[in-house]
Formats: sequence, structure tokens, C-alpha cells
Amino acid sequence: QKEPLFVKYLSRSFFFFFSSRWVLSQAKKDGIDEEIAKYDGKWEVEEMKDTKLPGDKGLVLKSKAKHHAISALLLRPFTFDTKPLIVQYEVNFQTGIDCGGAYVKLLAQTPDLDLEEFVDKTPYTIMFGPDKCGEDYKLHFIFRHKNPKTGEFEEKHAKKPDADLRTYYTDKKTHLYTLVLNPDNSFEILIDQTVVNSGSLLNDMTPPINPPAEIEDPDDHKPEDWDERPKIQDPDSVKPEDWDEDAPAKIPDEDAVKPDGWLDEEPEYIGDPDALKPEDWDEDMDGEWEAPQIPNPICETAPGCGPWERPMIDNPNYKGKWKPPMIDNPNYQGVWKPRKIPNPDFFEDLHPFRMTPFSAVGLELWSMSSDIFFDNFFVTSDRTVAERWAADGWGLKKAAEGAAEPGLVNQMITAAEERPWLWIVYVLTVALPLVLIIVFCCTGKSPASTSAAEYKKTDAPQPDVKEEAEDEEAKEEESGLIDKHKSEEEDSPGEAEDAAGSDNKDGDTSNEVEQLMLLEEH
Repeated sequence: QKEPLFVKYLSRSFFFFFSSRWVLSQAKKDGIDEEIAKYDGKWEVEEMKDTKLPGDKGLVLKSKAKHHAISALLLRPFTFDTKPLIVQYEVNFQTGIDCGGAYVKLLAQTPDLDLEEFVDKTPYTIMFGPDKCGEDYKLHFIFRHKNPKTGEFEEKHAKKPDADLRTYYTDKKTHLYTLVLNPDNSFEILIDQTVVNSGSLLNDMTPPINPPAEIEDPDDHKPEDWDERPKIQDPDSVKPEDWDEDAPAKIPDEDAVKPDGWLDEEPEYIGDPDALKPEDWDEDMDGEWEAPQIPNPICETAPGCGPWERPMIDNPNYKGKWKPPMIDNPNYQGVWKPRKIPNPDFFEDLHPFRMTPFSAVGLELWSMSSDIFFDNFFVTSDRTVAERWAADGWGLKKAAEGAAEPGLVNQMITAAEERPWLWIVYVLTVALPLVLIIVFCCTGKSPASTSAAEYKKTDAPQPDVKEEAEDEEAKEEESGLIDKHKSEEEDSPGEAEDAAGSDNKDGDTSNEVEQLMLLEEH
């Protein structure tokens, strides 16, 4: 049985391993209520609830709606020089995740680092890992960059991955999260050894590492006479004399005629004759009672009821309010912008990979879900060894979980429970081919039956279908016999003559039989 959570020593040259003890924070968060300020969330070292590898233990966040903080020192600090950084660890959201994170912080090497006082404001170099709240699925990669001019730190966030991360938070499987940083400033983020995000520290972080060389002059102001209007009304344009601004947009249709049977004297709605005044109706309080209105039943068979009015149509003479046409502004100066000046805070850091060394790893989390399982934290500068370590740890879990997965039908049912619209896909996939097969089988017609049916539709004299078929068969047999005779004649003239005589006799006999059959039919 492996020692839970702690990487065993392999090679002094390449690896930075954890000590054999995690330290629980005893601190409190600043600026929040005393009742929730404590880092009193519970941690346990235990197996997963539905483990497929008995004896395999990990660090488990046990409490809901609590602050959790735990950390461990590396055997020696990691310094960013000429070798890459690879950080990887495993996470399993055993009960799913509603709102909370499972990211790790690589705590900066500082003289006053005290793991028992580990809080959210403890300086870190890198924050990496999954985080989710609502339908926002995140995979953080944040590092704190030191401004070379002011010495202040600013958080830089990697761009959001293009991949859909939902499954990693909902499938309740163990997933391997890996961050690779290279000395050439490139980075890769992997889940289960598959790249889901990549880029450059120089080009793909927000805000950018380096500020702009020039900025807008804060003391520059737009002149009062600056004209930003690209178009203006034509000052020389005059409203035409025949322009009627008072003409209505709609006029009665003078060509319309009242339909025959229109009931001018009948109201469109009448009081419901079956309605009764409520017994508790108080005319002093409620006023005179009136039956509710219903459509007049007499109007149901008539083209209309009530006073007839001509329908309204668009007025062909309507022009609306006159406005001068727009022309290009001869005084247009464009959109005003402040002038550019050199940025007094400009600097150029071409090596952001050279971050602050870190000496500990920590989990500082708030979660509305419990039983988040962590395992196999690993920090190294050798990617090959990291992959080998992953194969020996996460690879075993993956194989065991895969062997215990349900069959295809159960997987489809589970998927449909999470996404009900899949039932429609399943029904269409199964039902549509069956319907097509049934339609084809039940409505298909053979060519012979169709021909016979068409043949019977006419009263004109027609040869019997049977007779035509027999004639065709006789012609085919005669053609085959002729070919055979020609072949035999080439081999033996004498034999060919005998065969021809025999065929003639057979042909005469066949003709006699056909004539007898025709006589019987007629």
C-alpha cells in the first residue's frame, strides 16, 4: 500500500517532493463575520467512497459551506531558471460540485511564510486547477507577476479554454490536472493528459504582461469647436410647395362595399342570457349588476354585425413630416482622441517565466459540496517522469474505473437522465428505420403484378400475358440452341447436320404443343 498523498523520493536531481506532513491552517479570514471567518473545514485521509482500488487513499475535503486551508512544504524551493515546471495532481468530485473550487496554490518563498497562518491573502506564485459555480466551469491558471519598476505584484489570468469542461465536473471520475510552463514562456494545460489550453505568457494573459509603450494624455481635452458629425442636414434644401405634412397615413377605402347580409342592427356582443346575479351581490356596494358579455350567436353566420365602416388603407399621398436631406459635413474632423504620450510606467519583461520561487503547495478553498478527493500531487522539471508517475497513479485509477463502467445501454440511459432531450434522439434513431421498413414492406409492388394490372385496364384485344412469356422463353431457348449448333458445326460437320435435324423435330413438336395450349385457352 502506497503512502497516501506524498511522493516518494526518486532522484535528487529533478524532483521537488512534499514533506510527510500536511499543516492545517489555524488562521481566520479578514473582513468577514466571525462565525464564518475560521478555517474550520474538516479534512480526512481516506479512500474514495466508491473506490475501485482498495487501499488507495487521498486527501478529502469533508465539509460543506466551510473555509478550508491546508498546505505542505516542498523538500526544497522550486526556482524558475532553465528548466520547465510541471505541476500535476488528481481530483474527484465524488458527489458532484455545485459551487466551489479544487485548485492548488504554489506558495511563494518568503521569509515570513507560516503554514499555520495560511489564508487567502498569503502570497502565492501560481494558482492552478478547476473551479465551478452555477454553470460557469473554469480551469484557472493565474500567476502573480512582479512589476520590475514598482516591485508590485499583479495577477495575470490565462485565456479561457475553448474545450467544454462540463464532463470533468459531473462524471464523478478521477481526473488528472497538469500545468506545464516552459522557459520559452509557452504553457500548456492538460486534463487526463490531453491539452485543453495552451499559449504564451507574453501574448495570452489578461491583463498583458507588458504595458503599452504609449498612453493617451490624461491632460489633453477636446476643443469646443471640434466637429465630429460626419453628416449634416443640407442648409440649402427647401420643402416642396406641394408637401402636405397634415395628410393622414391611413384613409377609408372608397372602393369598399358593405358585404351582403351585414347585420347593422345587431350588436357584436350581448349579455349572457344564462348568467345569474350572485346571491351576495350588493348593488349599494358593487353597483348595478350586468351580465357578462359574450359573442352574439346571430353574428356567427353573418359576415358581420354592428355599424359597418369602410376599412382603412394606406394613403398614397402621405409623405409625413418634411426633413432636409443629409449631406457630407464639409467641416467634419473625425472622432476626437487624446494625443499619445510616452507611458511613464512602461517596462518590457521578455522573460515572465522567471517567476517568484515557491516553497510550498496549499489548498485554500470554499465549497458548497463535500467529499472532494485529492491525490498524487507532483512537482517536477522533467515531463517524461511526470507522465510516468501519472501512468503509475492516475493510470491505475482510470483503468479500474473503466473496467467497472456499465454497458452501452446503461451509459445511454445515464446520459439521457442528465440530458432529457436525448430520449428524442434515441426514439428517432430506433423508430425511423422501423417505420421506413414497414412502409417499404407493406406498400411495395412487384413489376409483374403492376404490369398485369395495367394490362387488364384496357378492353382492346391483347395477347395473353402467358402466351407472350412463353414466346420469349422459346426465343431464348432457340437462340441458345443456335449458338450451340454453330459451335458443334465447327468441330464436326456431320454431327452438326444430325443435330440440326433433331432440333427441327423438337421445334415442330414444341410448336404443336404451343398451338394446343392456345386452343385450350381460347
